[in-house]
Amino acid sequence: MESLRTRTAATNLGGVQGYRPLEGKLVIITGASRGIGVGIAHNLASKGATLILNYTSDSSAQACNDLSSLLTQEHGTTSFVIQADMGSPAGPAHIITTAKNHFSHPKTGKFQIDIIVNNAGVSKNLKIEECTIEDYEWQYRINVLGPLLLMQAALPYLPHDRSGRIVNLSSVSSSEGFIGQSVYGGTKAALEAMTRTWARELAERATVNAVNPGPVKTDMWAGTTPEFKLRLKPFIQQTPGSAIRPEIDDEDLVADAENAGGRPAYVDEIAGVVGMLCTPDSLWCTGQVVCANGGMRMSI
Repeated sequence: MESLRTRTAATNLGGVQGYRPLEGKLVIITGASRGIGVGIAHNLASKGATLILNYTSDSSAQACNDLSSLLTQEHGTTSFVIQADMGSPAGPAHIITTAKNHFSHPKTGKFQIDIIVNNAGVSKNLKIEECTIEDYEWQYRINVLGPLLLMQAALPYLPHDRSGRIVNLSSVSSSEGFIGQSVYGGTKAALEAMTRTWARELAERATVNAVNPGPVKTDMWAGTTPEFKLRLKPFIQQTPGSAIRPEIDDEDLVADAENAGGRPAYVDEIAGVVGMLCTPDSLWCTGQVVCANGGMRMSI
């Protein structure tokens, strides 16, 4: 039987109907073809934003183009799809150059990027003895260097009136010391450190914040091993928002609650926090790591 949660998921992804505070704003979302990126795209499109949707691999092209069409259909907004590898030195600059060529004003040449959501990221759980230089470089290249290079390329086009918004997707892994996450947790801690630095450097141009989800119901969560779930179970059990609700939550999460200790977040629950940080209402919040983990970070 379909849960109440499943029946209302599309509405939740769209945010508050009729609330469009981002009308006319241009947004870049990296890693937009799946998972949290899709949820963020729906949330910001529902607020009226024009979106640049980035994806990396050829296998994600169809999904990202389908998302673009769906956003136009459901929210009446414009979106533009750009393929670029955030782990390549040239990838982030390619996003900005392509976006500028497409969105510059035809007469004045003016081009402004109002919001950047650094969502693209990779993860591989490796214990100390399993870590390799190749895995280290792969995760740091995409999770840390990619956002830095994107910010460098975007810098000339950010607002000069504090109206810009930068949101970095971190993780509770930056602070909780999960086994097997020496490298991944380190990349997210580095991203949080850059968040604070950028908040000072860009003080007159944009707010800069990070959000730190715990487990989220994505394909990455679906692919976690029973061993990893067992190690994570005590954390989930102590997370206030993760208590299962049989009459509301998705059936697969209800069935797995005993193994997992509760439920992970839904994509739209993370997207809602990101969306909040992108609105004018968040002006007085900068340099922060905003908890988007149901209380996991608070409770441990």
